Amino acid sequence: MNDTTTPPAKPSRLARARQLAGKGAIVLLVAYLLLLIPDTSPPPPQGAGKQSFQWQRDALWTALEKQFQEMRGQGCEKLSAPIEDSLTKIRRDIDGLESTPRTSESSLFESLETNFFHLAPMVAACPQRLREFLAAYARMRTAVKHQSESWRMDSPSARERLYRSLYGGRAAVEEAMLQVPGQKIPALLPGNDEPSATPSNVVQGVTLHSGDILVSRGGAAASALIARGNDFPGNFSHVALVHVSETNQAISVIESHIECGVVVSPLEKYLRDTKLRIMVLRLRADLPSLKADPFLPHKAAARALQEATSHHIPYDFAMDYSDPSKQFCSEVASAAYQPLGIKLWMGISHLSTPGVTAWLSALGVQHFTTQEPSDLEYDPQLRVVAEWRDPDTLFKDHVDNAVIDAMLERAEAGERLRYNRWRLPLDRVAKAYSLAKNWFGAVGPVPEGMSATTALRADWLKQQHAALRARVFERVEKFKAERGYVPPYWELVRFAREAEAP
Repeated sequence: MNDTTTPPAKPSRLARARQLAGKGAIVLLVAYLLLLIPDTSPPPPQGAGKQSFQWQRDALWTALEKQFQEMRGQGCEKLSAPIEDSLTKIRRDIDGLESTPRTSESSLFESLETNFFHLAPMVAACPQRLREFLAAYARMRTAVKHQSESWRMDSPSARERLYRSLYGGRAAVEEAMLQVPGQKIPALLPGNDEPSATPSNVVQGVTLHSGDILVSRGGAAASALIARGNDFPGNFSHVALVHVSETNQAISVIESHIECGVVVSPLEKYLRDTKLRIMVLRLRADLPSLKADPFLPHKAAARALQEATSHHIPYDFAMDYSDPSKQFCSEVASAAYQPLGIKLWMGISHLSTPGVTAWLSALGVQHFTTQEPSDLEYDPQLRVVAEWRDPDTLFKDHVDNAVIDAMLERAEAGERLRYNRWRLPLDRVAKAYSLAKNWFGAVGPVPEGMSATTALRADWLKQQHAALRARVFERVEKFKAERGYVPPYWELVRFAREAEAP
């Protein structure tokens, strides 16, 4: 009798597949758990160490709204005399600015500011006088900027005065604008058509010259954060440089985007991107550098165009304007002019409060003394050529600002940008895919220079802002139904605070 041993049965194909699947699941689980490990937290950022501006005039805002409520039913005929009296005072003050040099501490500026704020509710109740109000603002802005040409821009009083006059005046006229029935708001407010020898082209009634600078406001939550996250909260979030061809007057716009770095776009594409407002700025023709070389702005624009088309310039999340190898939006303009002897942002920007610096640091910012888009308006080297607002989205601009202002109040109270940690592994895979695409000159789902964690924080900001904005709009509709007018900015901030409260 033979003793034979039966060989072990080979596992079936199905069993082998199950074994491989089990091992694969274990590998994926381990990989997922490893990718869940959070990034190391950087030390708390040190801000610019300055004092952020505070209006501290809540009592005045409340009084102005009460005046508007009382005036709404009076009609323009009864308001004609007080409006004319207020306009006369404003024109008299502007005459004083135009005729005599003034220091930033001059009491004339206080008088002008007070008269502007008190005129706003009257014009809101009588929109037929809006164009006169806008004309007075444009003239005031020109006079104030002319006065600032002799001020020391490192002086806190000079910086505050420019902000109170230019930003405060804009806030006053926009509160009146938003009460215009049917939103029939003048879209274009002309400024100074500063002389320029550079190539030019006319766009929608405005002559753009090569070397002009466009400051604008986008519609994203990050745009609102850039505009408001400043020691002097502003209206603008983006800077671009204009180049006009000498041969065919074609307009190109050089700008830097978070997603892809520095790019060159035709003006049509620039305008198609969401723009809630745009301001055109131009160097003064009487600057010594321009007197010596009137073509200097065109040379700066040509330099920026050549740099952008000759090699890739990544986006500068750190906001280090001293290193042009990477460029955030403001740097596109400053880096083009710097080698030609023009140093833009004579009043450099400061980001000082713990909440703002913590949020911006979480999004990649490392430099808190930098060049903010809103602050370029206050540079006395520049004239305002024109300002354009989208009448249909002006109120959205105000709501976005109010929502971010309320969110930043929570940031100052200690709330930090969060993110969905369970999505981190997937976003890290997306980041690896993006790096591969970047290698071949393409754009991936996670921007170059941005980590997966930062991308998730930006997404959290976007979602929180959208949810809070929706709740604010609900309150806006209720307010309009009850009171019959569009809520002013301070009411929007209150709505955002209430909507955000736990």
